[in-house]
Amino acid sequence: MKLFYKIIKALLLFIGIMIIVVSLFFGHKDIPLEELKSKYAQAPSQFVDIEGMQVHFRDEGDQMTDMPIVLIHGTGASLHTFDEWAERLKREHRVIRMDLPGFGLTGPFPDRNYSMENYVDFIKEFLESRGVGTCILGGNSLGGAIAWQFTAKNPEMVEKLILIDAAGYPMKSESRPIAFTLARIPVVNKALTFITPLSMVRSSVENVYADKSKVSDQLVERYFKLTLRTGNRQALVDRMAMETDMSKTGLIKNINQATLVLWGDEDLLIPVANAYLFHKDLPNSELVILKNSGHVPMEESPEESLEALFEFLGVTP
Repeated sequence: MKLFYKIIKALLLFIGIMIIVVSLFFGHKDIPLEELKSKYAQAPSQFVDIEGMQVHFRDEGDQMTDMPIVLIHGTGASLHTFDEWAERLKREHRVIRMDLPGFGLTGPFPDRNYSMENYVDFIKEFLESRGVGTCILGGNSLGGAIAWQFTAKNPEMVEKLILIDAAGYPMKSESRPIAFTLARIPVVNKALTFITPLSMVRSSVENVYADKSKVSDQLVERYFKLTLRTGNRQALVDRMAMETDMSKTGLIKNINQATLVLWGDEDLLIPVANAYLFHKDLPNSELVILKNSGHVPMEESPEESLEALFEFLGVTP
């Protein structure tokens, strides 16, 4: 018995030492919001108070248009993932995008409630704060799930719907970002809130790209630094701890808005089979599968994805 306790004590000591060593090499302090703002909240960025959060957003293009395009990013991303789209769309459209609570510069929900219902309610409150009554609503991954659930709940506020590698149906990922995996493992996820190797962030971004050569140092740095925004690492752990409610998928068949289902054919996180499920269940949908593109085609393949979007909107590129 004494030998057993000695082994346990030695094992715990070893684990403690390893945590200290890893922390010294890979631990990173949170980056103050004001420091991040100087780099990632330049004009036309703005902030609005919603539910006690200073929500980071950009509202660009023709403010007089009565049908703005609203874009919602996915898990671990930020409004910057739509930079290329916004740069082109704002020439003829009003384009609104925001950092969801838990990500980017907005920071965590004060109550740490990352349920889909809370995100849907947040989007409505945000749109009302911008005076938006009706819009064309688009979202990628988590943002796509928020978009279609928002549409199902508030159909009068959505003219058209754009689903980009959207979450919603049960799925079996071929591969997933390592940060997503670690955030679901008890004890390990606690360490993730202060140990965040740059290499892990790069690996996670590369995981959702088909063409790894498109993952630049500048892109990785942006994901990395915004991850270090105070509260975001804990928010990722909290978000991954939420139970996924698949019961809502029955609502998809009731969405009558014209919908573009846009998917990268090499998406390893949410398989392309799910694109066909959306297309089958949505009564008024168009399906476009982009060749040689992964989970974030608007970021990885902006020209090809924009071409599909313009055709859906019925406008000349």
